[in-house]
Amino acid sequence: MKRVGVLTSGGDCQGLNSAIRGLAKGLYEYYGKKVEIYGIIDGYRGLINGEYRLMKPEDFSGILTRGGTILGTSRQPFKQMRVIDDETNVDKVAAMKKTYKDLKLDCLVVLGGNGTHKSANMLAEEGLHVVSMPKTIDNDIWGTDITFGFQSAVDIATHVIDCIHTTATSHGRVFIIECMGHKAGWLTLHAGIAGGADVILIPEIPYDIKKVIETVKARTKSGKTFSILAVAEGAISKDIAELPKKKKKEAIANMMYPSISYKIAHEIEEATGQETRVTVPGHFQRGGSPDAYDRFITTRFGAACAQLIIDEKYGFMTAMINGEVVPVPLSEVAGKLKCVPADSPIIRDAKSIGISFGD
Repeated sequence: MKRVGVLTSGGDCQGLNSAIRGLAKGLYEYYGKKVEIYGIIDGYRGLINGEYRLMKPEDFSGILTRGGTILGTSRQPFKQMRVIDDETNVDKVAAMKKTYKDLKLDCLVVLGGNGTHKSANMLAEEGLHVVSMPKTIDNDIWGTDITFGFQSAVDIATHVIDCIHTTATSHGRVFIIECMGHKAGWLTLHAGIAGGADVILIPEIPYDIKKVIETVKARTKSGKTFSILAVAEGAISKDIAELPKKKKKEAIANMMYPSISYKIAHEIEEATGQETRVTVPGHFQRGGSPDAYDRFITTRFGAACAQLIIDEKYGFMTAMINGEVVPVPLSEVAGKLKCVPADSPIIRDAKSIGISFGD
């Protein structure tokens, strides 16, 4: 009997259920009744606390289009994984290994983002059989061209920009749409281009507010009454970016505005006199059903993950590279962030049609 555990960790996104479905179908197709799939409840927390349930084939039926995760999820920071909790005196790593051994698992399948993959690699180094799938709307996992959840989030963010265009045009306003992305600007970049934004600000390219204001003024001077800015929540000005790491963190923490977008809005309105508004779609970008592309790639990721288990090839993440799903060692993925390169062809093409990045 093959025994496989599966958990979803970190922030939820579209495609988690379809990925779980792809995995289960691949395992059932090969092993039939000779496989048991255990759903670990609420991510690593469930693995630590020994919370799980034996899944049935019908549990994986009808979930291809369902958003969220049927297993539940939680955030368990990697930095705290080896820290003994003072109140409970729980050794998290030892507890996770115990649950794995108590269930007599042959493999643990992990679906998650950067922090999740650090912990997955740690468990692999501890001797557990682990395979994973890359999940995040930020598309910032190293070793894969794309993560699942990303395209669905781009679709939502783009739809928000589309809707804002009509009200911005009607009122002659400047609108800032703040997209998710603390350290990587892939989501803002793709949605900004797809939505026809005039300015795109991402963490990888520190902006000069004077350049941003110049762009808005130039549009007004040319007879265009509105401007659209797509701004990543992690966007940073050049003056802040140049500060030492500690002072940079202090400056961001002590900012008097709810987020960077509100600061930019205030500066634009003060400099131009033009009414400026902020829209923050927030967790809308994580919610709802996965789009067709995410259903497509998660089914492939799930099937590939099942094949790794069948082949007993552990310690790998399934990745999409040049349209093919291939295994990438967890040791190469963990701890690396895939950011937007400043010399990216996408940036070059966006600038060639007049989009400003504030630099």
